[in-house]
Amino acid sequence: MLVKSQVKYIQSLSQKRQRDQDSVFVAEGPKIINELLSAPNVQVRQLFAVAGWLRQQPVTPAAEITEVDEKELERLSFMQTPNQVVGIFSKPVFPVQPVTLCLGLDTIQDPGNMGTIIRCADWFGITTIIAGKDCTDVFSPKVVQSTMGSISRVQIVYEELATFLQENPSLEVYAAALNGTPLHKVSTITGGMIVIGNESKGISDAVLSKARHRITIPRKGAAESLNAAVATGIILSHLVG
Repeated sequence: MLVKSQVKYIQSLSQKRQRDQDSVFVAEGPKIINELLSAPNVQVRQLFAVAGWLRQQPVTPAAEITEVDEKELERLSFMQTPNQVVGIFSKPVFPVQPVTLCLGLDTIQDPGNMGTIIRCADWFGITTIIAGKDCTDVFSPKVVQSTMGSISRVQIVYEELATFLQENPSLEVYAAALNGTPLHKVSTITGGMIVIGNESKGISDAVLSKARHRITIPRKGAAESLNAAVATGIILSHLVG
């Protein structure tokens, strides 16, 4: 049975400051919860689940578990339609390893875009994203849900992106821009950084000036621009060797 303090605490995790203070995030739903429970670099702290979900688990997770009914789950959930289980997890810890090819994100602010970009990176085997400090927080509930578990496999590091590029002048930078070289004329790459810009403004001048290569997705229709996550998927499908 839920107590008021549990509800209050989970709702407080909608705030970045609280998530950072406790180094945790919230995930919801059987698919993402089961994936995170099997991830070696993520530890479960607490689970709140309906009886039906608990009965289906082959192994009882090593966590504090509170059985709740559907009404109680609604009080905990950040989703419009709560789905069986809510979990609090420690933020993933990634091993130190060399990075050859990574994504750079400049002012990506839409949570759905951020989550889908992380999934795209995971699909194409990119394990590191350097996100500008003005990007949305990857551990917000909406981003976590959009990653569908990829949050446990892709490391996101927040940096001042222009400063990071200035301090790494040998890094080959490929920036997505309207006036770049068409993708079909660019060879696949195995190293460097692919930079994706803000949903409406694109890449800032400070970051764009550090890019050695400008690339573009040729436009055939009349749309003004592509969704940042869609553009990321198209670019990675062409460039990742």
